[in-house]
Amino acid sequence: MKIGLYFGSFNPIHIGHLIIANHMVEHSDLDQIWLVVTPHNPHKNKTTLLADNHRLMMVDIALESYPKLKSSKIEFGLPQPSYTVNTLAHITEKHPDKTFSLIMGEDNLKSLHKWKNYETILENHQIYVYPRLSKGTVKHQFEKHPKITRVEAPIVEISATFIRKSIKEKINIQPLLPHSVWKYIDEMNFYKK
Repeated sequence: MKIGLYFGSFNPIHIGHLIIANHMVEHSDLDQIWLVVTPHNPHKNKTTLLADNHRLMMVDIALESYPKLKSSKIEFGLPQPSYTVNTLAHITEKHPDKTFSLIMGEDNLKSLHKWKNYETILENHQIYVYPRLSKGTVKHQFEKHPKITRVEAPIVEISATFIRKSIKEKINIQPLLPHSVWKYIDEMNFYKK
C-alpha cells in the first residue's frame, strides 16, 4: 500500500488542506493520504499552537467523510522538534508493509536543501509536490529529480494564520472550514483571544 504523508500543524485544519489531500490521493498512484499532526514544526513558533489532542480531534472530524484520508499522531511520541527524516525512519519501521511518500507544497521544495538529512529522504522516499504561489526558485538538483513528482493540483491559498486572526477579530470565516471543525472551534472558544 502506498501512503502519502501530509505533515502539518493543522492549527486549524481547513478546506485548503482537504482540497489538496483529496486531490493528491485521487490524482496520483497513492492509495491513502495520512495527515500527520505535527506537535512542533522546527520552523514555526510553538506559542500559537492549540494542544496536540485538539488539533488531532479537528483533523479526525474533518476527515469523517473521506475514506482515503486518515489522521496520524505518529509524531506525538517522538522527540521535539519533529524532523521529517526521523519521522519517516520511525513510521517505516513501524509499518514495514507500507511504502511512504511525502506530500509537500512547491514552497517547501524550494527550501528542501535546508532540511535535516534531505539526501536520506530523497534516497528512500518519493516526494509528491503540489503547486503553491511563493517566491524563490526550486534548486536545480530538484528540477528533474527521479524521486520528485509534480502533481497538477488547484492552487489553494488559504492560511491557518489568516483563519485564526479572523476568528480573533470576529470575522466570519466559516466557508474556509469544514462545518464540523467550525462547530468544534466555536464550542471550545478557540482562537478568540
